[in-house]
Amino acid sequence: MRPDEYIFAGDDAVVPFQVAELDARGRAVQLGPTLDDILSRHDYPEPVAKLLAEAIVLTVLLGTSLKFDGKFIFQSQSDGPVDMLVVDFRTPNSVRAYARYDEERLAEAIAEHRISQEELMGSGTLALTVDQGEYTQRYQGIVALDGSNLEEIAKTYFRQSEQIPTDVRLSVAKLIERGEDGRPVEQWRAGGLIVQFLPESELRMRQRDLPAGDAPNADEDDDNLVEDDDWAEVKALVATIESSELTDPQVGAERLLYRLFHERGVRVFDAVPVNDDCSCSREKIAGVLSGFTAEEITDSIEEGKISVTCEFCSTQYEFDPAEFLPKN
Repeated sequence: MRPDEYIFAGDDAVVPFQVAELDARGRAVQLGPTLDDILSRHDYPEPVAKLLAEAIVLTVLLGTSLKFDGKFIFQSQSDGPVDMLVVDFRTPNSVRAYARYDEERLAEAIAEHRISQEELMGSGTLALTVDQGEYTQRYQGIVALDGSNLEEIAKTYFRQSEQIPTDVRLSVAKLIERGEDGRPVEQWRAGGLIVQFLPESELRMRQRDLPAGDAPNADEDDDNLVEDDDWAEVKALVATIESSELTDPQVGAERLLYRLFHERGVRVFDAVPVNDDCSCSREKIAGVLSGFTAEEITDSIEEGKISVTCEFCSTQYEFDPAEFLPKN
């Protein structure tokens, strides 16, 4: 792949890639208008928006790897000022997301400059769920939120649940663009890359010689293992990525991949577009309300109607209570 001979995927498209010489494969993405629409719709405080943006990038990178119709769901629950993040990816390319936070605690954290990812989320759990739809069993991986950032949490997930050597880079930025009227406009952008050692190839790692009677602890990091040279090279190359490269629209996913792996040869595949697309509908919400008791319906009435706002897309639906109350 030469960058001057390639039609770039651009924003809001995941680019799968493979570096055959290094037994590595992965996906890269830059999110622009899709991300900006999701975050602007909710008008989140900036620290919350940045945190949710990284969760969206990670979910998109993981969700686009699914080879079946279904969902990939990212959901954190924790005791920090931002106590819940939910990102819902529906194959092949629909994403929606929202964050829940305590306004008072968040204001205190911002005033005290405690706005790192770890401090905003606090302690808790992250559930990564694969849902293949009706008549199938969900697969769910649980990772502890233990003071690590989302990059490290993602690596822990793959190390514990799939035993696949994985490296992850995520970045978020708010850039100043020129609007249609010529005035400067702030726009959210984010980018990310995930790369893995091919599961088809055996991980060529060996234990270092240990003193008699000692054994490596499975819960410890990889300190007692010697990595394959190819995987070590991949990680070293990924470590050279600047955060700005992941969000710069002038760089793009393909240019970044070329910079990283051109000496080894990198192959890119058809990009997968990503859309801001909520699955809520009036019919679905009416179905939920139909399961309410008469008392619950009565308690839901305000100013003579029932109003429901989707937490993901902020669309408001209004219903006549008579649709759900018993007919006399």
